[in-house]
Amino acid sequence: MPRENVCEWPTLALILGVSAIWMLLIGSYGMLGGWIVCPLAAVLVTLQASLQHEVLHGHPTRSPAINEALVYCSLNLFIPYRRFKSLHLRHHNNDRLTDPYDDPESFYLAWADWQRLPSVIRFILTLNNTLLGRLLMGPAVSTIGFVGSEVRLMLRGDGAVLKAWAHHVAGIVPVLLFVVYIGGMSIWLYILCVAYPALSLLMLRTFAEHRAHEDAEARSIVVENSPVFALLFLNNNLHVVHHAHPRAPWYELPAIYREGRAAWQRRNKGYVFDSYLDLAKRYLFKVKEPVVHPIKYRKEIAGGPPAQVSSTGGAAH
Repeated sequence: MPRENVCEWPTLALILGVSAIWMLLIGSYGMLGGWIVCPLAAVLVTLQASLQHEVLHGHPTRSPAINEALVYCSLNLFIPYRRFKSLHLRHHNNDRLTDPYDDPESFYLAWADWQRLPSVIRFILTLNNTLLGRLLMGPAVSTIGFVGSEVRLMLRGDGAVLKAWAHHVAGIVPVLLFVVYIGGMSIWLYILCVAYPALSLLMLRTFAEHRAHEDAEARSIVVENSPVFALLFLNNNLHVVHHAHPRAPWYELPAIYREGRAAWQRRNKGYVFDSYLDLAKRYLFKVKEPVVHPIKYRKEIAGGPPAQVSSTGGAAH
């Protein structure tokens, strides 16, 4: 069968299943209550965000239009799919990973930009580099930075950004109507108790997903033994493998890693954690790295853009 006709059924089934279960769960809010519905819905929203990441890399079909239609209604509310796609594909320039200017998903700042920030913002960004800080306030920090950057682009007349946001609004209107009129849930409850926690879960993945390192191949992490989170993040815990094979579907990544485990760990210079619990033990209250890029510490980049907070965090998803 020609490649363009291939449909990756595990991914398609997961997309349809997540949407169906989300609707069933939100529709049961009046019966089950928020204590059950909200955390379960947050998990589903996180999984849909992981699926949006899968879709932008060309899955489950070879048609970008069909793929986008499958995740058009973003349950997470915060990040337009088309902007996520554009920025994330730029992020996949592996030679520029973590660069404060060239990687739109970098959490690092250049020294000159850091110096211009008010002390209270520096304090917040430093706390945001602990795992606890990233989980609690990372979604707010990233969303505020991202939306501010997007508004500036639209005010400058960037039509592609404006169109992406128009599509995003068109996609989330049915989500919010379903939440309010079928689920009987307030929009604010959904934002605070479903969408925000979902983005926080994604921040667990993105917190240490990349590090500053002279060797580009040593910048992406491996988290080996977290089966629940591996499913939730669609095996992006094996992130060095994903960056080496960005077109490989999520369900092939574990086999690719197992076949060359020692080689992958040499390749990323041992940037390996046993589990996300292991990561939490090390960095829950401890700053993992400085906000200022530790390799480009005092390097001035002439004509660079103003300081920005990571656009997707990978909320990215």
